Amino acid sequence: MTLKLCGFSASNYYNKIKLQLLEKEVPFEEELVWVGTTEATLLQRSPLGKVPFLDTPQGPISESMACAEYIEAVFPQNPLLPSDPYAAAKVRELIIYSELHIELVGRQLYPEAFFGGKVSDGTKERTYKQLVKGVASFSRLTRFAPYIAGSQFTLADCAAVAHLPLVASVSKLIYGEDVLAGLPLKDYLRAMNERASVRKVNADRKANTELLMKLNASKK
Repeated sequence: MTLKLCGFSASNYYNKIKLQLLEKEVPFEEELVWVGTTEATLLQRSPLGKVPFLDTPQGPISESMACAEYIEAVFPQNPLLPSDPYAAAKVRELIIYSELHIELVGRQLYPEAFFGGKVSDGTKERTYKQLVKGVASFSRLTRFAPYIAGSQFTLADCAAVAHLPLVASVSKLIYGEDVLAGLPLKDYLRAMNERASVRKVNADRKANTELLMKLNASKK
């Protein structure tokens, strides 16, 4: 059975799932789908028109965590969730903290950092406080031993590799400082980049980001 991963490689949530599939050696196809469309056929597959989503033999699945859980359940080889319930819950906990309390907070700054827009000073001040709080909380959970959750590569690493460099970049662009500087992120990402799966995801992300920038420039 072959899955189809739908979205685009500049998306960090798309890359989280792509990295999972590569690590688990699950065969899959990719379908380029941009955000911002309200075509009825897309909304039947992803009700909010968001990416990524999966096309499976049973039907479509939207939301990255639902996609990740499905992949782990259907393809047990090379598991990225521990079999122990507590350890698995701690991996899920790390994902929630990295996404809800760090990435989605930092996302408020993306319009100005990456897309030529403007974010109010009030939003910047509020976001900075939330980011500092979120990173501090996340740091109490992380292990970096050598992976985010401990000695095994897990779904928490798929999320961290996809999200954390983006947040570090946006905070430096907006605030002139890396809010993640207190974590051993540089050494961690350097080690992660030794994995063929991570190199593949990063190369595709770079190429797709360049394509996206060209498309946006052509619309101006």
